[in-house]
Amino acid sequence: MAIRAIVLDVDGVLTDGTFWWGPDGAEWRRFSFADVMGIARAKRAGCVFALVSGEDSSLVERFAAKLGIEDVFTSCMDKASALREFAGRSSLELSEIAYMGNDVNDLEAMATCGFAAAPADAEEVARDRSAFVAPRPGGRGAVRDLIQHLFPAALAAP
Repeated sequence: MAIRAIVLDVDGVLTDGTFWWGPDGAEWRRFSFADVMGIARAKRAGCVFALVSGEDSSLVERFAAKLGIEDVFTSCMDKASALREFAGRSSLELSEIAYMGNDVNDLEAMATCGFAAAPADAEEVARDRSAFVAPRPGGRGAVRDLIQHLFPAALAAP
């Protein structure tokens, strides 16, 4: 069965896994425009996206809003359950969903989906459980690498 949706962990996949606290206590994270372009192009090609994060950060919601990603799971300690919930809400089979994660808290979701992926700098256990390991690290184009692998036509030059 073909992949129709991609679910992404946030920290360590869409970001490099670090965060900054500003002098006023604000939390900052950095996202990659390579990933933004990949997601936008894949969405236009019909791919559905969801975000899953163990953190409760308004930055995740802001990123999702920027890209029109409606399914966002924050403060999520059971990512496999979130994946199943997303599948049900989206009328998808789990085998039609790719999941990209980077650490031990992603392993159950990676085992639940149809296609598991990890960034180049993911923990070894996550890379070992992946059908695809991106050439680039998290927060530096790993998501775009996955999209290129699964949906090459979406990123082809117009």
